[in-house]
Parts: sequence; C-alpha cells; structure tokens
Amino acid sequence: MSNTTDTLSVILEKYSASFKEKVYEDSFTDSDVLMEAFGITQELKSENKQYWGRELGKCWENLLRDLFELTCKDFEPPRRFGADEPADFYCGGDAIDTKYRVGSGDSGTLKKFESYGKLLQEEGYRPVFLFLRTDNLGAALSKMKAGGWTIFTDDETFEYIEEKTGFDLKTWLVELREEGTFLIER
Repeated sequence: MSNTTDTLSVILEKYSASFKEKVYEDSFTDSDVLMEAFGITQELKSENKQYWGRELGKCWENLLRDLFELTCKDFEPPRRFGADEPADFYCGGDAIDTKYRVGSGDSGTLKKFESYGKLLQEEGYRPVFLFLRTDNLGAALSKMKAGGWTIFTDDETFEYIEEKTGFDLKTWLVELREEGTFLIER
C-alpha cells in the first residue's frame, strides 16, 4: 500500500504546488468601467461568473461594433473565410475581434486564436484584439501573439477606439456610471 500512496501523493504534491502558484484574482474590488456603468459589483458577478462574463462580453462586442459602424467610413461587417468568421468586424486594414476578457486555456480555443490570426494576415489584414479587462489568461495571450494578433487591453483599448472612432468611450461610460443612467437594481 505504501508504494501506491507514495505514487499518488507525488501526483497530488505536483498539483498542489501548481495550484499554489496560480494567481486567482477574485477580490470584490475587481471591477471595470462597463460593470460600473451598470452598477454590477464583483460580489454580484461572483454569484454567476459565467452569465455575467458572457453578457458583459456580448455587450462589449455590440457597443464596439455599433460605435465603429457609426463613426468609421471604412467599417465592414464580419465576413466568412470558408466556415470561419475570425473577426467581429473590420476597420480599414484592421480585422477587429472584441473580447471582454479571455479566460479559456483549452487547446482548441488557443489553436483557433492562432490560426485565425494567421488567416487574417494571409488575407491582408492586421488582426487586432480589443480587450476591456486586464485579467486575461497569459497562455491565451501568448497564442494570440504567436498568431500575429495585435493586443490592446484596458486603457490601450480605449485609446485605440478613440483614435479610430473619434469617440471617448471610456469617459462616456464613466459619465454614465456617475449619472446612474443604466444602473441595475437588485
């Protein structure tokens, strides 16, 4: 029995060390301007992270797509390359994909990011990811960069948006928070 438990303990020890090294940010002060515009607290978000992450991500995508469509003369909607639709929209030579954040590190997702970046480059575009949050999975960002993606996060994202659209989205979201225009009630 000792050999069995020793062998199994080695496996658990490796995972234990790995888990201890993992940085997991879940403080109740971890917020962003989109959450704040709705009055969504980290505490509320923690009750159902998958729901809030998905919904805030879709809201972020819709805000950016519509903003670029309204303000950019060279806006183009998403297009298919075979069965794939590798970007949310296009602006000039940039193929833009919007992400609230990236937290998935599964190999299929990572390979997809890398292949989409290479495909877009082959088609003559600069692949651009616009992330709202900064708590993105490092492995995913590495694969994106390996695929040729230009990555913007947080303030860099808002600077890129303002440069392309002429609209200060961050200031607008902060003003909405201060005015309480879209605060949700719970």
